Amino acid sequence: MQDIIIRNATIKDIEEIADIKIEGWRTAYRGIIDDNFLDNMDMEQEIEKRRNNIDNGVNIVVAELNKKVIGFCLYRNYNKNTEKYPEADCEISSLYVKSNLRRNGIGRKLMQYVIELLKKEDKKKMILGCFEKNYPSRAFYEKMGGIVFDYDEIEFGNKKYTLALYEYNIANM
Repeated sequence: MQDIIIRNATIKDIEEIADIKIEGWRTAYRGIIDDNFLDNMDMEQEIEKRRNNIDNGVNIVVAELNKKVIGFCLYRNYNKNTEKYPEADCEISSLYVKSNLRRNGIGRKLMQYVIELLKKEDKKKMILGCFEKNYPSRAFYEKMGGIVFDYDEIEFGNKKYTLALYEYNIANM
């Protein structure tokens, strides 16, 4: 795809980011996460979460095409779970592309952009989690150089789900 711009997200992008997240969950996680949870995701809550992210300095970059946000990546230049994963010094916590535009290299561009930013900050080891049963995304993360190093559980809607945890030695990428 031509003319894709990767840039830092602003408050003006929040609604598009929230929409991409909810649409992404409803399409990618159908059959993985409980349908009732997916069907009841709240746009206003998601907008508030993303507003809080930006207000609190969480890093979000967006992919833009024709002045429309078509994907985003939320990352941290630190590891919020040093107790469990002390070797990691950064993480990607969300990477979503509009479902009708997947498989066009947008996710790869977002991820490569973030990795380059983190390398400039002298980060060495990045982690990210992916639902264990989300095989298309797992294949993408592995193609991008990720190696499963552990599994963890996460809870949504009073149900627990297994995450495959990936690590990236970004110093050597």
